[in-house]
Amino acid sequence: MAGKVNHDYHILEPDIWPLVGSFSALTFTSGMVLSFHPDLFGTAASFVMWAGLAGLIATFFMWFKNIVIEAQRGDHTPVVQLHMRYGMILFIASEVMFFVGWFWSFFDFALFPTALTYDAAAGTTTSLFGQEGAPLAAFIPEGMEVLDPFALPLLNTLILLCSGTTVTWAHHALIHGDRQGLKQGLWATIALGALFSCIQAYEYAVAPFAFGGNTYSSAFYMATGFHGFHVAIGTIFLAVCLYRAYLGHFTARQHFGFEAAAWYWHFVDVVWLFLFVAIYVWGGWGAEFH
Repeated sequence: MAGKVNHDYHILEPDIWPLVGSFSALTFTSGMVLSFHPDLFGTAASFVMWAGLAGLIATFFMWFKNIVIEAQRGDHTPVVQLHMRYGMILFIASEVMFFVGWFWSFFDFALFPTALTYDAAAGTTTSLFGQEGAPLAAFIPEGMEVLDPFALPLLNTLILLCSGTTVTWAHHALIHGDRQGLKQGLWATIALGALFSCIQAYEYAVAPFAFGGNTYSSAFYMATGFHGFHVAIGTIFLAVCLYRAYLGHFTARQHFGFEAAAWYWHFVDVVWLFLFVAIYVWGGWGAEFH
């Protein structure tokens, strides 16, 4: 900006990427809708969807690149950093509510596994819960095996807990000016995150039940699968921070990009602890282990 700045705020320069991101999101979601009707739109639907996704990825890369440039240029004053922290807190809060929805569905399926009746003429579905003579339903069908929570899931729990300590090690190293400790802590965290993802992929491969067979398997794969997706995103987030660390970015006083990544990683840690206790241990209690 030209002229003397006499305030603590950052006035953004004109940028094309918010507009590109908006149209890309519209294109991507429109392509997904078109893909529901392959008989009408054929391969054009896939082209529209992938074009929109490519636009979104380009938007993420370029927009975040501009934010990094602004940070390195000194545009992120203490007031701006405070508001960015507010934004990250609200984002994580929205993610918490996202997982609350999956926990809600899991406990609803587990605590009220009653049969439903559908009236085709009226187009209504009725729960038979609490009604005399209503057939009993089992959340986990008889004879179905579940994953042993104290095998691979427990190992993954320990891996994520260790990764929480290594990312904290990296954060403290940065605060105290130890650049080597910052890089080592980030390398360790990224390796542990990648190991977690590999073990979960193997767990899915050997799971004795498939997605969609019953309410238990559907809730299991949706909740743990979305968490795995967040772990992958967090690993990428930390990898970008590691790259920036090698470029000499981040100081003890200004490192919000890394701090946001650390917050996000601790968030996926905590969510996994609830998943482990609720879905693996409590949800599979009394069933046969695979």
